[in-house]
Amino acid sequence: MLVSLDIRDILIIDRLTLEFQPGLNVLTGETGAGKSILLDALGAVLGWRGRGDIVRAGAAKGVVTAVFHVPHKHPSLEVLNASGVDVEAGEIILSRSLTPDGRRLARVNDRPASATLLKSLGETLVELHGQHDDRGLLDPRGHRRLLDSFAGVDDELTAIRVAWKARLQALETLAEAEHALKALAGEEDFLRHAVEELQELDPRSGEADELDKKRRHMQGAEKVRKDIGRAAQALSGPEAADSRMNDAMRWLEDAAGKLDTGLGPAIEMLSRAIIELDEAADAVASVLDGLDYDPLVLERTEERLFAIRALARKHGVPPDGLMELSEQLSSRLERLDRSGEDIEALRREVKRAESAYEHAATILSNARKAGAARLDTAMANELAPLKLDRAVFSTQIDTATAGAEGSDSVIFTVATNPGAPAGALNKIASGGELSRFLLALKVCLAAGDDPKTMIFDEIDRGVGGATASAVGKRLATLAAAGQVLVVTHSPQVAAAGGHHWRVEKRIEGEMTLSTVKPLDAEARESEIARMLSGDTVTQAARAAARSLLGHS
Repeated sequence: MLVSLDIRDILIIDRLTLEFQPGLNVLTGETGAGKSILLDALGAVLGWRGRGDIVRAGAAKGVVTAVFHVPHKHPSLEVLNASGVDVEAGEIILSRSLTPDGRRLARVNDRPASATLLKSLGETLVELHGQHDDRGLLDPRGHRRLLDSFAGVDDELTAIRVAWKARLQALETLAEAEHALKALAGEEDFLRHAVEELQELDPRSGEADELDKKRRHMQGAEKVRKDIGRAAQALSGPEAADSRMNDAMRWLEDAAGKLDTGLGPAIEMLSRAIIELDEAADAVASVLDGLDYDPLVLERTEERLFAIRALARKHGVPPDGLMELSEQLSSRLERLDRSGEDIEALRREVKRAESAYEHAATILSNARKAGAARLDTAMANELAPLKLDRAVFSTQIDTATAGAEGSDSVIFTVATNPGAPAGALNKIASGGELSRFLLALKVCLAAGDDPKTMIFDEIDRGVGGATASAVGKRLATLAAAGQVLVVTHSPQVAAAGGHHWRVEKRIEGEMTLSTVKPLDAEARESEIARMLSGDTVTQAARAAARSLLGHS
């Protein structure tokens, strides 16, 4: 809701602060008094396209500040959160300063903001309806959303969004599989040859290291075996140390038996040495036995080791990576061999997803058509009291490119006279008719629309009497659940307002200025009487004004 509008040095307004209220807010005044200036000023702070030369003559700059109160979860809060702007207590303060040379500075809650942010916020906060409006109800791009809101198709929309997502996922999965198959098919010859080669060699993890160790061992054994053999011969042969030591032992024992010469300790030490020498000879013999190898085994070991290393170099992997590579290439080859079946399964899944989407789209389209019929009926009921009973409003639904919101295009059309061709609302209706069409459409759609401040600019153009009264009643109906601002020349519309301001000009020296005054009950009666009778307010006009106010 628009709480206040503060204007400084804009066109013929020097200083003006307006505090608006919930419900229907009416602005009246003579032609040229400055009613449109209020919309120009509001448009400037909301990022609307408009005239650029609106700074008051002689002023260094013009400033417009608008304060809005927004409820929890209002769409404007999403816009602000996405821009990193903090909002306290549901209050949004928009400000824009303008200089005569065209420079403009915008702020949101006292934080610098771009014109794009102002425009985005403006679209969520205020809705302008009039013959020059190119947004909202006149924009065919938004008609489908408006119809969906009126028709209450939230469940159908949720279902089709899920179906659309599943369809896209199925198509993406199929495309990826076909792309992978194409890549695999291009290397089929390589895969089959590589897998055959790897499976034929059948390398084990760690086998290359084992073979290299075995090869080195056999190569080293050839070099040292001769020396170890000599040592073994020296330890245990006919002329070996153990034979001589045994002879010495026998001689010493014979000598000790014939004469006590003190040889006991020597004999004991020699006995231990003989034992250790025998053990050493056994150990050397064992090592020598282990050094026995078959040259054919060495040859075969080297051949396999070199084959593993060569294949590893060929594929650019370490020898220990050949086993994993074999598994990977085998898996790719298996995928290639069964890819035909996989692709067919994915194509069946795409068909199921497309069928599910088409089913959901049909349900949604039928719900939209039912909603369109209800909307057309509701519009017919609204148009008659607005002196548009000969007009025919129609919600046109055509087939469009499929998407997450279905496969329907929606546009509101109107034929202003029976038998006349129907066309888009903003291309068929005249200025006065257009405003009334928009009012009727807004009344029908209001229940499901976002909470915005609605502004109607001279919606009563070209109508009077009972038609104007009908316009006023419908504006009051719209305002009952929110806030409506209307600029009007119609006393019937003005009488329907809950809050009334008069826009008037004043002369100060050689300067013409515009001001806006809130009207109390008495002043309001006088203003409506003026609107009925002109400059000279008669008693009959006052009586008529009281009657309008009493029945509004």
